Amino acid sequence: MKQKTVFSCQKCGSQSPKWLGKCPDCGAWNSMVEETTGVASPASGAIGGQNSQPVPICDVPAQSETRVATGIGELDRVLGGGIVPGSLILIGGDPGIGKSTLLLQAMNHLAQSVEEVLYVSGEESASQTRLRGERLNASHKRLLILAENSLEAILAHATKLTPQAMVIDSIQTVWTSALESAPGSVSQVRESAGKLMVLAKRSGIPIFLVGHVTKDGSIAGPRVLEHMVDTVLYFEGDGSHPFRILRAVKNRFGSTNEIGVFEMKQEGLREVANPSELFLSERPIGVSGSVVTASLEGSRPLLVELQGLVTQTTFGTPRRTTIGVDHNRLALLVAVLEKKVGVHLSGMDIFLNAVGGVRINEPSADLAMIMAVASSHLDKPIDPHTMVIGEVGLAGEVRAITQPEQRIAEAEKLGFTSCILPSGNLKRLKKGRIKLEGVASVDEAMQLLIG
Repeated sequence: MKQKTVFSCQKCGSQSPKWLGKCPDCGAWNSMVEETTGVASPASGAIGGQNSQPVPICDVPAQSETRVATGIGELDRVLGGGIVPGSLILIGGDPGIGKSTLLLQAMNHLAQSVEEVLYVSGEESASQTRLRGERLNASHKRLLILAENSLEAILAHATKLTPQAMVIDSIQTVWTSALESAPGSVSQVRESAGKLMVLAKRSGIPIFLVGHVTKDGSIAGPRVLEHMVDTVLYFEGDGSHPFRILRAVKNRFGSTNEIGVFEMKQEGLREVANPSELFLSERPIGVSGSVVTASLEGSRPLLVELQGLVTQTTFGTPRRTTIGVDHNRLALLVAVLEKKVGVHLSGMDIFLNAVGGVRINEPSADLAMIMAVASSHLDKPIDPHTMVIGEVGLAGEVRAITQPEQRIAEAEKLGFTSCILPSGNLKRLKKGRIKLEGVASVDEAMQLLIG
């Protein structure tokens, strides 16, 4: 095997024969690191083997998609119904967010229902993993623990055992002797993930890879790692907050719109069957600036409280601060509120928060964001049993949203008595126990909710 020295970008994986201060591909500064690599045979990692031949797509044997349930309903939901055999799944998140806890619990559930599963720990010893397993009540005899960093040793054990599922915790600690670069470098991560992908596709073993994240929240190592795997999951949440949200950003076997909600307990992660009720459990009553809206995450409607706070600024430039919602969206809606309704906010600091650590990306929360800001500014509370949904345009009109029936049904289940929604949706809805009031503009909504 011929060796050569190259400089690899630790952000995107771009390579250069000489050192560069700035990566020409991703623009990162001081990210080029010298690595000694080996040039492997191109055919050594082929998924189909050396005897593979091209065939017409209609002649490829059809296979039924069989999934294996992990025993954790929220994880199965995000994966699209369970684990697909032979899939490669990458899960990332901040340190201490619960990645290893979730996977150890999932492997323990799988060990109870299928054959042996293998948990490879590259960061902890086997005794440390057992201590964590005892705390999580994960101690099944078919849950095998392997404390190993060498890729060759991991592949040898996996080939010998042929487990029903496998976890690599974490991919940044795995190294192969074929390369001389340090563990966690671009070339080591890419080569290790490539060999594990070949193992998964050839043997049908589903493999979970735990990935570290950088300061900006992206998975450390080359971006090509996300392109190699079948599914990319992110664990979101504040380490000081008990709630965790598992979100898929890539899924070849299911939707990327589904989320899983967990609560961190002393005995591990607990599924949250009704997250709407949990997020609204500590909602203050009779306080200005508090509005409830419904966000649709895949097939699940989620009721979220939006809290707005408007105060006189003490600086020359007023601040616009958001948590859980788009900062630019708030600036746009505040401009609509000033121009179309006549609420003067130019000298005010505005803060908007989606309670519970939820992130809202869809425009159906526009009207609720405007009402939260207006309610706080005028110091007039909104009826706590009213839900507000609707998209707002630049002309101040309230536009129709998708799937209002599911959102209204969720509000009805939690005891809400009325709902403010776009007039365009009201025409196509059947009357139920909840009172529906349609609005065509922000001004109409202001009259109904604040007066």
